[in-house]
Amino acid sequence: MGKTGITMLGISGSPRLKSTHYAVNAALDYARDRHKVETEYFSVQRKTIGFCTHCDYCIRKKQGCILDDAMGELHEMMLRADAWILGSPVYQGQVSGQMKTVLDRCRAVVARDPQAFRNKVGMGICIGGDRSGGQEPSLQSLIDFYLINQMIPVGGGSFGANLGAAVWSRDKGAEGVMADEEGIAAVRRVVDRVVAVTRLLHPSS
Repeated sequence: MGKTGITMLGISGSPRLKSTHYAVNAALDYARDRHKVETEYFSVQRKTIGFCTHCDYCIRKKQGCILDDAMGELHEMMLRADAWILGSPVYQGQVSGQMKTVLDRCRAVVARDPQAFRNKVGMGICIGGDRSGGQEPSLQSLIDFYLINQMIPVGGGSFGANLGAAVWSRDKGAEGVMADEEGIAAVRRVVDRVVAVTRLLHPSS
């Protein structure tokens, strides 16, 4: 039996199971409950994920990455999913080092098949301890990744979720995210848009 419906993958690029973990799972829960999509979740927390060293093994061999670590599991999840949620805490005005490493390591997949991620739909959630703590530059980095890999990035439209979901945790972890009604509303608006665009691309879903 073939796959039915949309599969949405949520990836937390935080080394902790706190605000980003909560926000990404809140998005997946909403997608599953409201839109009846299938969901998967991956956290970098306590995972071994090595840096890309630009060794070009993936270019020469076209057999994936020379590193044998948790990215192998994540690559398979990425390929299965129709839509992605990339969630990152904001560190020094940008995505976390863990999230950047995940994005860099995707080179091995597209080296083998340049269209591996083509037309998958992607959104970003970025969580900062300050209301204006670098969430939008971080969201733009995620959008750039999607564009480079022939994916379709979406936001939630004007007035609150322009580039994606910017969440304010007040440095209070999941409790802070839950208290940010504006941020959670933005998350839901962007998820709605992700599902709508994915269904345009996959009308039988």
